[in-house]
Amino acid sequence: MISANNVSLQFGKRVLFDEVNIKFTQGNCYGVIGANGAGKSTFLKILAGDIQPNSGKVVLDSGKRMAVLRQNHFEFDEETVLNTVMRGHSILWDIMQEKDALYAKPDFSDEDGIRTSELEEKFAEMDGWNAEPDAAALLSGLGIEEGIHYNLMKDLSGNQKVRVLLAQALFGNPDILILDEPTNDLDLKTISWLEDFLLDFKNTVIVVSHDRHFLDTVCTHIADIDFSAISIFTGNYSFWYESSKLALAQRSSANKKAEEKKKELQEFIARFSANAAKSKQATARKKMLDKINVEEIKPSSRKYPAIIFNQNREAGDQILEIKGLSKSNEGNFLFKDFDLFVNKGDKIAFIADNSQALTALFKILAGEIDPDSGTFKFGQTITTAYLPNENSEFFQSDLNLIDWLRQYSDGEKDEVFIRGFLGKMLFSGEETFKKCNVLSGGEKVRCMVSKMMLTGGNLLMLDEPTNHLDLESIQAFNNALKDFPGTVLFTSHDHEFVQTVANRIIHIKGETFVDKLSTFDEYIQSITE
Repeated sequence: MISANNVSLQFGKRVLFDEVNIKFTQGNCYGVIGANGAGKSTFLKILAGDIQPNSGKVVLDSGKRMAVLRQNHFEFDEETVLNTVMRGHSILWDIMQEKDALYAKPDFSDEDGIRTSELEEKFAEMDGWNAEPDAAALLSGLGIEEGIHYNLMKDLSGNQKVRVLLAQALFGNPDILILDEPTNDLDLKTISWLEDFLLDFKNTVIVVSHDRHFLDTVCTHIADIDFSAISIFTGNYSFWYESSKLALAQRSSANKKAEEKKKELQEFIARFSANAAKSKQATARKKMLDKINVEEIKPSSRKYPAIIFNQNREAGDQILEIKGLSKSNEGNFLFKDFDLFVNKGDKIAFIADNSQALTALFKILAGEIDPDSGTFKFGQTITTAYLPNENSEFFQSDLNLIDWLRQYSDGEKDEVFIRGFLGKMLFSGEETFKKCNVLSGGEKVRCMVSKMMLTGGNLLMLDEPTNHLDLESIQAFNNALKDFPGTVLFTSHDHEFVQTVANRIIHIKGETFVDKLSTFDEYIQSITE
């Protein structure tokens, strides 16, 4: 068990945590959630001992070992990949180094013999003989091929280093495992492997992630950071989200009797428990939900953006037709002879082994770059709204947010009108006078969404729309696309986002492609059977 006792942390006048008391117990997986800036990553750093609180302390049970997913990609540059993973268990690694050094001595003494005997005993107790094969198995599961296990870390790409550092954290069966955004830069196959690994993991996991499907799959509890405090709720992210919405609606219904509210909450728990029986964590989670007291369910103070895409004009039957489109990069085809006929109301998720192919396709459709060959044509009634993966070029000026958004309004220029679109994306009051060139990544995306809503397009093109967004904005974006009556073309690494929005999947595989009328989960099942 690990606990935070009376932990407080303040930066200047800003209080992140105020006398937080919380326990994380054996065998559970805790998803730490909170709005952007609430202190999720900071709290993990406090637990890991990387940041000292102003007051209070973190207590780790005696003899327990903690492992943390580190983000320093250069720390082990001169070490081999396999050794970097094994260094994740520092006690075992130190024993291995001391043991090897003693055996290498030319003047091996009786004292050295006694010491090596002690080390060998500890080494065997820690299952040291299986250290290398265990490390290799982790690397292979995370997509690091055996051929580079003995390469130096400095020779790996950034994406590969992320996976090696994740393997390092997972190595050696730590008692407490702390993971900050572990699914970043992982493909769907590797994320699924990690989910299965954590479901089989018997110790304590504390994780921050913006991947709702991942949180739903692995978490038994949600640790919610709100009002400088942290509250733990039984269940996964979806249960927390739906139950907090229900509690908020109930709080707004002043005339509802207490008995009616309790009955409604109990029925909700029963429905969710039944759904949990179908999940990977079926039995354990269902038992937990069955034990929930309705008093545990409380409304959240979260603010969700009001993302609403309205069409200024309904599209006709001719939406988009692509014929023989090709694009290459450094002599290699990103896609070749790509054909597509988009139907009215299609919500198409594009996936690819190479994300550059998707970005190139969307840039071509947006008119930013030319294809090597082929044509595409939008219908006469189509108005597009485009959200690019990289948006820095839109924020080079020092305009305030009102003037920034005003420049994209073809019609109404009134400040009240412009403020309305900014307000929907949680920019209000003095925030609207912030200079656009100082915005964070998440704030820039929210501004771009305001621009899209202002456009009133009937065909939305979105390249990784959830990048840089917090869970609240992702959820609001997700709901907006489900409700949008027009056509959507999008790419995303967010499993839940793709599964709940798309009715058609297009998988680009370089010189070939697959076009499947199905949900994302149905498509994944079809290619894994």
